[in-house]
Amino acid sequence: MSDKKAQLKVDGIDGTIEMPVLSGTLGPDVVDVGSLTGKGLFTYDPGFVSTAACESKITYIDGAKGQLLHRGYPIEQLAEQSDYLETCYLLMNGELPSAEEKKGYVETIMNHTMVHESIVNFFKGFRYDAHPMAMMCGVVGALASFYHDSLDINDPEHRRISAHRLIAKMPTLAAMCYKHSKGQPFMYPDNNLGYAENFLHMMFGNPCETSKIDPVVAKAMDIIFLLHADHEQNASTSTVRLAGSSGANPFACISSGIAALWGPAHGGANEAVLNMLQEIGDESRIDEFVKRAKDKNDPFRLMGFGHRVYKNFDPRSRVMQGICDEVLGAMGAENDPLLRIAKKLEKIALEDEYFVEKKLYPNVDFYSGIIMKAIGIPTDMFTVIFATGRTAGWIAHWNEMISNPYKIGRPRQLYTGYTQRDYVPADKRK
Repeated sequence: MSDKKAQLKVDGIDGTIEMPVLSGTLGPDVVDVGSLTGKGLFTYDPGFVSTAACESKITYIDGAKGQLLHRGYPIEQLAEQSDYLETCYLLMNGELPSAEEKKGYVETIMNHTMVHESIVNFFKGFRYDAHPMAMMCGVVGALASFYHDSLDINDPEHRRISAHRLIAKMPTLAAMCYKHSKGQPFMYPDNNLGYAENFLHMMFGNPCETSKIDPVVAKAMDIIFLLHADHEQNASTSTVRLAGSSGANPFACISSGIAALWGPAHGGANEAVLNMLQEIGDESRIDEFVKRAKDKNDPFRLMGFGHRVYKNFDPRSRVMQGICDEVLGAMGAENDPLLRIAKKLEKIALEDEYFVEKKLYPNVDFYSGIIMKAIGIPTDMFTVIFATGRTAGWIAHWNEMISNPYKIGRPRQLYTGYTQRDYVPADKRK
């Protein structure tokens, strides 16, 4: 806490209201408005865009600089030198593991990849064309019914075990969603494979032959998980924290995060990129759609360009850009019509004065959508993969909150409805 104070003068209230100003290690100072309630006042901040709802040590974003730090480590360094499971350990524990710690952590996660056989019955209850996110919401929440032995949220060991189970089982459940939609047999995990390799094995393998996973594709999948592992207090993470503040079990909390991520304004952005490419349809129409995007009176928007938080380049997209070219080469997908449109749009966005001036650079959703399309992942699975990667961040934030004193979330409102009125019986209403 700094020695600075904020002062507020409100008509009708005697004197000046003083509020402490808090300083973090990075980022803007924060005015503690807790004393306003005693004066009969609340703050009004739709979308909580100017409100810090918690204190956290996990992730920091500087949108103006295009900076993303996990426990102080730049995302670019983690993507280049680390891997997804090591990043999970970092998010949960605050420090990078030693070689021995990492080995033990990876073994623990891989030993938790199986799901109870009764989970198969959950999938049998879903229609073949059920949206994968609908299935994920249901089956992840249902995991609480299988693990009564570790649901005491006040026990650090129970929280640790639940974190391991969630991070380990999400790829298995995600692949089961895909297999169910295809009417194909579920694939058991192969714990001799790496985390991303195992996911691809369960997604695209079949019981009749040995899975052959391209190392370029496996690396790309691991980086996609890593780049989506956490992103500070976004809508889904805030939802997980809010659900957790009620004392709900971790499986219910992560399920609530999946539900929030399902929204097209949050996790559906990379799916929207592919839908946009399909709408454009042909390279000959690119100029037409770019012109529409520049017209402020036209509702059309190029999806996957610019970012609400990053006012500069999305640091994750720099990593994705190189991986994208590697995957397209490995999969021989350079001539896919939609991917050719995407690459031409990328060139325009990086060179056209309009996009450069407004800093509408391709973001992580633009490249991740292209990569997953090239790998063969259908668009309705994109958000499921996002959720799989983001589970590490969700569970880290949940654990951080539960590990410290916290209050149940209870936002206030600016009420603009009727004042009190008396009930009128139906036969006397006009």
